[in-house]
Amino acid sequence: MKITPGGVVAAEWTKFSSLRSTWITTGISVFLLIAFGMVASASFSGEGPTSVDLALSGSILAALSVGVLGALLGASEYTTGMIRATLAAVPRRLPVLWSKGLVAGAAAFVTMTIGAFAAFALGSAVLNEKVDGLGLGDEGVVRALFGAGLYLGLVAALGVALGMLVRSSAGAIAILSGALLVVPVLAPLLPDSIADAVTPYLPSNAGSAVMALAPTDGTLGPWAGIAVFAGYVAVTLTATAYRLKKTDA
Repeated sequence: MKITPGGVVAAEWTKFSSLRSTWITTGISVFLLIAFGMVASASFSGEGPTSVDLALSGSILAALSVGVLGALLGASEYTTGMIRATLAAVPRRLPVLWSKGLVAGAAAFVTMTIGAFAAFALGSAVLNEKVDGLGLGDEGVVRALFGAGLYLGLVAALGVALGMLVRSSAGAIAILSGALLVVPVLAPLLPDSIADAVTPYLPSNAGSAVMALAPTDGTLGPWAGIAVFAGYVAVTLTATAYRLKKTDA
């Protein structure tokens, strides 16, 4: 029986959707995005952030959650030994990687985009009167909300790549957490000239730029930022593809 790309994607979707942990982790991701957005919108009493900024306050934790989902999808078959059966069914190997990344990334993009729009709508309903309220028709709002889904979808794909690269859920989650959460915190410890040059290009800073209504000093533009983050994902996928093709399962 000939294995087609569509068949590999369908098989990976079946694996992905049949796991209870998939729905639990996805639900947690959406909940974090919406809940933190509502809390931030209701409680903020200062000036500066727009309603979009507040609505997407939960994107940092949501990114970690969808990244964990991707890492589990990428590494779980290595943990159970099922990867041998998968690669026996798909001898060319690389379609397995592309399909896992596509399934996780697309699922995260759809659910997180819905979550971002829900967070904006619900956050706007409880918005503190001192905060600048915006509507979907205002410039940059729809792009920022769709951008949140795009960024989080890429994070899920990055999690898959890391999971299959290191072949360990715990290792992949540790690397992902370090790249998204720890490195940006440590960057200011560098000399100012180096920190100013490097900080905009750090993974989470670059990727999240697409969620901002407008770039500020020291940040990349929305599309430049997401392009840089997509580059990180592409490099990781390339490294994973090399290991998958050249080493034993």
